Amino acid sequence: MASNSDNIPRISFGLSLLPVVILVTVLAADVYFFKDDSSYGPNQIALLFAALIAGGIGMWKGVKWETINKSIASSIGSSTEAILILLLIGALAGTWLMAGIIPAFIHYGLMILTPKIFLFAACIVCAVLSLATGSSWGTIGTVGVAFIGIGTALGLETGWVAGAIISGAYFGDKMSPLSDTTNLAPAVAGTDLVTHIKYMTITTIPSIAVALIVFLIVGFFGDNVAVEPTISEGFSEAVNSLFNIHLGLFIAPVAVIVLIAKKMPAAPALFIGVLLGALTAVIFQPRAILSLVGNAEGFSYLGSAFKATMTSMSMETTYLTDSDLANRLFKAKGMAGMMNTVWLIICAMTFGAVMQATGMLKRITEEIIKGVNSAVGLIARTVGTCIAFNILASDQYIAIVVPGNMFKEPFEDQNLAPENLSRTLEDAGTVTSVLIPWNTCGVAQSGILGVAVLAYAPYCIFNWVSPIMTIIIASLGYKLKRLD
Repeated sequence: MASNSDNIPRISFGLSLLPVVILVTVLAADVYFFKDDSSYGPNQIALLFAALIAGGIGMWKGVKWETINKSIASSIGSSTEAILILLLIGALAGTWLMAGIIPAFIHYGLMILTPKIFLFAACIVCAVLSLATGSSWGTIGTVGVAFIGIGTALGLETGWVAGAIISGAYFGDKMSPLSDTTNLAPAVAGTDLVTHIKYMTITTIPSIAVALIVFLIVGFFGDNVAVEPTISEGFSEAVNSLFNIHLGLFIAPVAVIVLIAKKMPAAPALFIGVLLGALTAVIFQPRAILSLVGNAEGFSYLGSAFKATMTSMSMETTYLTDSDLANRLFKAKGMAGMMNTVWLIICAMTFGAVMQATGMLKRITEEIIKGVNSAVGLIARTVGTCIAFNILASDQYIAIVVPGNMFKEPFEDQNLAPENLSRTLEDAGTVTSVLIPWNTCGVAQSGILGVAVLAYAPYCIFNWVSPIMTIIIASLGYKLKRLD
């Protein structure tokens, strides 16, 4: 995102806070009136309206439109990779459904998992996969989607299921040396990657332990986690009527995991996954293809396969069976299903860009860090600032980079080693981004999993515990490394 120029006037704290108050007010009204549909248009309008107010205040105070426009263009440009990944995940979901990969995950998952251990197991699997690949988005977009289907089949409440998936995925993302945020935080703070990861274990291991204990307790004793009895009767018959289920279907997901683990960028790895999914469908799933499009007039089976493949990548793919459960799970919206998420990301990045270009974002954070005079207070303010940037700037990278630069010198003044700062940036900036409905991470994971942010956020135990844990550890004075 474009940085402020030196000649931008200083706007008062009250005026700087006004667009935020307006945004929160309109967003609250959206949730009240539109409920889960608030992110399908009303929230986008709220973000643009707040951006308009912020831009108007900035121009009134002397900020040039060219400065604001450049900041918006830079901000949206920085999100193009995330948008591309989202579109590819939509295409991947469509082809993997047609290929029988997602039905196979659900089929085998129902054979292995029970409601009592499901949340615990989903969190562990997502943590291991995300740790190996360094990608929470890739983990959630592949096995996360399958776990949502399995959890639904087991009769579990989707908010709990999504919370377990996201908790595990963000633990792995946070601790993996392959993760972009895990490399970004120490670079900003001024320490090295290995030291950063070692120091993060002090807060991250207890946080994931708390989350896993909660998921176990809920699984064994939380009757309210199940919203309906198991309804898998007839599901296996529905699966076998459309798909040829066998272990060979897992070639595509294994290939994607290996490619990401080998440090291939997420976008090309996911695109290869889309192509492998389409190839798997053509080879192994003729019934599913013909059920989807029938015999394409004037063409052979390959013609039907081409039509089905392009449809699954770009538009909605739906299979109808005699099983109500299968009908609910065997749906994918392709790239078209991600367009609302893309729209929300663009609007969120626009608001953050205007707030930064006008200097209002910086003005608000100055008030946050005022009066810090202790190590615990400094760490707590850093946590609050990272969360504030996730709310105001709508992007986790900004929530790491800007507070990192702001607090680097104050941490040195308190004689705190830079790994204290890098750990705090991850504990607060990385993991809380997915809890904000208009943050790019919250928008993305909600779109991928098909669960509203406000529906899953209360159950992302790891993501809530992490920023609290870093303050608790600091309050105890445990492992607060000093410069001397």
